[in-house]
Amino acid sequence: MAFAIIKTGGKQYRVSQGIKFDVEKLDAEVGSSITLDQVLFYGTDGESRVGDPLVEGASVTATVLDQHRDKKVINFKFKRRKGFHKTKGHRRHLTRLQVESINL
Repeated sequence: MAFAIIKTGGKQYRVSQGIKFDVEKLDAEVGSSITLDQVLFYGTDGESRVGDPLVEGASVTATVLDQHRDKKVINFKFKRRKGFHKTKGHRRHLTRLQVESINL
């Protein structure tokens, strides 16, 4: 089973064919196909290729399944005995992808 480590949105993800995963929001329509070309590592059962910093000619093709928002994250600041507390929250914008193929 082939897998790759890709970089998108400032984060790294270990992907293989058929898996679904969330990344930071990408400008792509739902149902469209995108190519992620920042492959840092490629590996199979008998072979592995480490990029310096990227693997030459490697890419991952994925289909956009959904554009959605993550669960709300609460940020609570508090200073004891001062009467100070502040609550803020936010929801990240995410893109759900399904890996179709890993190309070398």
